[in-house]
Amino acid sequence: MTPPESDDAIYVCEVMHRRTRPRAYEFRYRVFSLLLDIDRIGDTAKRLRLLSHNRFNLFSVRDRDHGPRDGSALRTWIDRQLAAAGIPDAGADVRLLCMPRVFGYGFDPLSVWYCRDRTGTLRAVLYEVKNTFGDQHVYLMPVAADRSGPVDHVFDKRFHVSPLIGMKARYRIRTEAPGETLAILIREDDADGEFLVATQTGTRAPLTDATLLRLFFGIPLMGFKVIAAIHWQAIRSLLRGVRFHRRPGPPPGEVSFPALRGDGQ
Repeated sequence: MTPPESDDAIYVCEVMHRRTRPRAYEFRYRVFSLLLDIDRIGDTAKRLRLLSHNRFNLFSVRDRDHGPRDGSALRTWIDRQLAAAGIPDAGADVRLLCMPRVFGYGFDPLSVWYCRDRTGTLRAVLYEVKNTFGDQHVYLMPVAADRSGPVDHVFDKRFHVSPLIGMKARYRIRTEAPGETLAILIREDDADGEFLVATQTGTRAPLTDATLLRLFFGIPLMGFKVIAAIHWQAIRSLLRGVRFHRRPGPPPGEVSFPALRGDGQ
């Protein structure tokens, strides 16, 4: 279900990670993400007391956390990337799914940009991936204009995420434009088969001060919680003998276009 054009939202979610080898583990934690029209983030923040755009508040969204990460306009950046991918018409309506900063701090491992054309058809998805070293890389994947329902994207890994996972791997991601619910499924495999499954599933709630306040107490200090969970599981895995992979150099370019290289769908 496509959300109304002017309706930003909150998705109250559960994140799950399950690894099957070389040591099996599974963990879950609760988070919430905002779905924002990139052309109206400032207007959205102005109607709320607890959420600000590019300045400190209980919750905040900062342009420098996304896209070029230099504080410049997100619209200019996304238009440039879509043009480079050969789908400039996909930028008529762009929604950013991201976790906000809380008390000025935030860490969002995966932000997703959903790009639609003037007919409201989903035409591209950007997977904006961050690691705990402060690095970021973006995978831009097109969506066929005649596609309906969930979309599946398959592409090679090009960006170091975790020192517990090597670079010779491939992602298989299923998602669709968020509606009343949110569902993102990520599978990671290598030459020996699948070894990691991660999901983010959630339900839609109105983006209001009342909802933000409830979530502040219901899921306190969210960014700290996410980063702590990642490091705690990493320590446990290392103690169990999981191999440590040194951090390689960054991939060339800030954005990968896997479908243009022939390894995407």
